[in-house]
Amino acid sequence: MIELKNISLELTGRKILHDLSLKIDDGTISVILGPSGVGKSTILKIILGLLKVDSGKVFIDGKDYTNTGEDRELKLQRKIGMVFQGNALFDSLTVSQNTAYFLCESDKISREDIDSKVKATLAFVNLDGTEDMYPEQLSGGMKKRLAIARALIVEPSIILFDEPTTGLDPINSRVILNLIRNLKTMGTTSVIVTHIINDAIAVGDVLTVLNEGTVVTSGSVKDILRHDNPFIKEFLYEIYKDTSFISRNQDQMQQ
Repeated sequence: MIELKNISLELTGRKILHDLSLKIDDGTISVILGPSGVGKSTILKIILGLLKVDSGKVFIDGKDYTNTGEDRELKLQRKIGMVFQGNALFDSLTVSQNTAYFLCESDKISREDIDSKVKATLAFVNLDGTEDMYPEQLSGGMKKRLAIARALIVEPSIILFDEPTTGLDPINSRVILNLIRNLKTMGTTSVIVTHIINDAIAVGDVLTVLNEGTVVTSGSVKDILRHDNPFIKEFLYEIYKDTSFISRNQDQMQQ
């Protein structure tokens, strides 16, 4: 479980998060929604340890990881994977080398085992046969799947996704969302930041809506759509006009 308790953070004189509390249960797909600039991606950076909070606590699997210093990143490397919005691939490395990047930092795994894990991981994200290609030779959807493969290679229990379908066409978006759903069957906890409401409804077990740096509400898709908060009604206006979208979208995702 990930738990943020009363988190506040100010950057360059601007309050980003204010007394924010959030729980993410193991094995779920949690989606964080909200307008631009409300702190969605900041939450991922705090969980990963890239940002220190001004106040509050960060617990992961019951352990306090609040502002614990450089050793925090090392401790969390095998627990948390990150898929960045821009993928953050290494252009000079092949698909195989990008995938194996974090494994190659360890002296506890043989070259043969690395090659085997790379092959299996690329197969899982449907990138078989691309091992010797470079990122510039891949489509946008393939690059995103490669970024997911690199995060998966160390077998983390938690994966953070920052806007995973932004810039992708509907077909590739569906592939990525189905892949996230497949991760759930393996027991992986996924935390997704997105501004694409349709994607959130299609894949999320729990949706958390942010505004002005704090949580407005969290709940299931139906809970959110039935919420009477004026901000939520305005934010989800198009969905409120046609709530049958939920069943249609989920049926499509299961095909």
